[in-house]
Amino acid sequence: MAWASTRNETVKQKMDAVMSVLSECQKKIGTGYLSAFPSEFFDRLENLVYVWAPYYTIHKIMAGLLDQYTLANNGQALNITIWMADYFNTRVQNLIARSSLERHYQTLNDESGGMNDALYKLYGITKDPKHLKLAELFDKPCFLGLLAVKEDNIAGLHANTHIPLVCGVQNRYELTGDEQSMEEHHTRSSATALSAETEESCTTYNMLKVSRYLFKWTKQVTYADYYERALTNGVLGIQRGTEPGVMIYMLPLSPGSSKAKSYHGWGDAFDSFWCCYGTGIESFAKLGDSIYFEQEGKGPGVYIIQYISSTFDWKAGQIVIHQNVDPVVSWDQNLRMALTFTSNKGPGVSSVLNLRIPFWANPNGGKATLNKDNLQIPSPGNFLSVTRAWSPDEKLFIQLPINLRTEAIKDDRPQYASLQAIFYGPYLLAGYSQHDHEIKTGPVKSLSEWITPIPASYNAGLVTFSQKSGNSSLVLMKNQSVTIEPWPAAGTGGDANATFRLIGNDQRPINFTTVKNVISKQVMFEPFDFPGKLLMQQGNNDSLVIANNPGNSVFQVNAGLDGKPDTVSLESVSRKGCFVFSDVNLKAGAALKLNCQQPDDGFKQAASFVMQKGISQYHPISFLAKGSNRNYLLAPLLSFRDESYSVYFNITN
Repeated sequence: MAWASTRNETVKQKMDAVMSVLSECQKKIGTGYLSAFPSEFFDRLENLVYVWAPYYTIHKIMAGLLDQYTLANNGQALNITIWMADYFNTRVQNLIARSSLERHYQTLNDESGGMNDALYKLYGITKDPKHLKLAELFDKPCFLGLLAVKEDNIAGLHANTHIPLVCGVQNRYELTGDEQSMEEHHTRSSATALSAETEESCTTYNMLKVSRYLFKWTKQVTYADYYERALTNGVLGIQRGTEPGVMIYMLPLSPGSSKAKSYHGWGDAFDSFWCCYGTGIESFAKLGDSIYFEQEGKGPGVYIIQYISSTFDWKAGQIVIHQNVDPVVSWDQNLRMALTFTSNKGPGVSSVLNLRIPFWANPNGGKATLNKDNLQIPSPGNFLSVTRAWSPDEKLFIQLPINLRTEAIKDDRPQYASLQAIFYGPYLLAGYSQHDHEIKTGPVKSLSEWITPIPASYNAGLVTFSQKSGNSSLVLMKNQSVTIEPWPAAGTGGDANATFRLIGNDQRPINFTTVKNVISKQVMFEPFDFPGKLLMQQGNNDSLVIANNPGNSVFQVNAGLDGKPDTVSLESVSRKGCFVFSDVNLKAGAALKLNCQQPDDGFKQAASFVMQKGISQYHPISFLAKGSNRNYLLAPLLSFRDESYSVYFNITN
């Protein structure tokens, strides 16, 4: 898939080499069997002796081989797949003859992945009836039969075992026209299922496939909306920032979750390879998979269902489409997308572009223009359709107001009716939180009264304080109390705890550019991940705390008592001569106090801090959610690494 998008020659050489060696291995075995584990695993499976998921792995191998053939035109890969299918066809038929058809179906109770899907794809290529028959034998009637008769009896079934079967049956329908209802009538009880192991990345991967099929068949915006939502929240956040090869198995959703604290946590770049590594790598290799859909039949037509900056060389329309999407931010609640065109042949043929108007778009305030002419935007859930012979001098622009909203959890039980998630367009917003998930809004008429965007300018007021201890730096950090701690690794959550926002004693934000520009200013310090609270002094030699009493939270920033040019000392405004103080014998874990003793050299050192730009910064999509007991900093779930968060809040008024 990466090669299909990039035509990178190094990637091509690698995959051709892999195909060559796999073919050599298969020929050496001599039966058509190909796997890194012995065929005896299937002997155990067929005798109902425990062995974990051998068919799951075979499916992945066959699916990869078929991609090599269909996307990279590697005929060797197809030959390997056909020989594998022959081996398993013989194996399954022998099992049925030796035992029973029921025994074969019992082997599918061990996770079998999308064997039916891979075999239907093979049949689509070869048109060999035995491949169709073998695919049908992997359809698992005890599950698909329930869907066919619309039975509400699938609760508790492992999602990633069964959703690939749905993908296979969808593929069967496209190939054979054999209609089988897959409508699911299933009451939801999600509230009590939230845990650190709630969402498996492979499941999201497979649901993207399901929704892609459904959109192809129906052209309904709702399936394109789902695809965008799952891609944005369930895929983009499973890689740890920009660290290549560091991915996650489960995406935790319980209150106070952390991606680092699930059963598997983060993997590593070289020694982890769970199933969700495979599907995760594939998901990032096919980010362009479902942006554009070409209309078959009538005349040339394209559906643009995802707003992702990209280029599409549209052969039928004789034009190259360039989609450019401006970065989405919280303080300007609009999505802006522009289409421009290039061609070596002049104007393209007359064709239609269909642009999705997502359900999250606010119906008021949107606009679209073709060159300088205004276009009427349909209501959310429809497509804006424009027909013409597109030429390189044209520009289609669309602006969609982004709706901020709450969504109740999918649970029919009334006691969980107040459990809600907060969305900004397609982005699921998580709140920095160790465990809290209660929001009492008070009497409000609209979301804008208690959820407000954080301006970009606030990043200029973020600061971190540190002190030197030997060869290491210790940083002022908010924990249960305020302490001095080792410098945190990026994205661990400690960097959020070590960042504060400068606020003037008049409640106005203060920008920090250099130490000099804040000397002599009277300021308050708001914890980055605990908005609305302040760093508060108590009495002489008492520990600093995080609270919400502005009267005891004002400090004057003075030049460092140690006389160094890059340090500051924080003097209490209400208690002149009293300074924030760590410890004369500086050590990690020491509590920060207000100390009023006569300054000596040790005191001056302990009361002097290096003040620098905050080591955490607000994500461009950040909001403040105000509650009567506490406030939350909200950011897209995809942006979190190890920081603790909550995604469902108990929202009451």
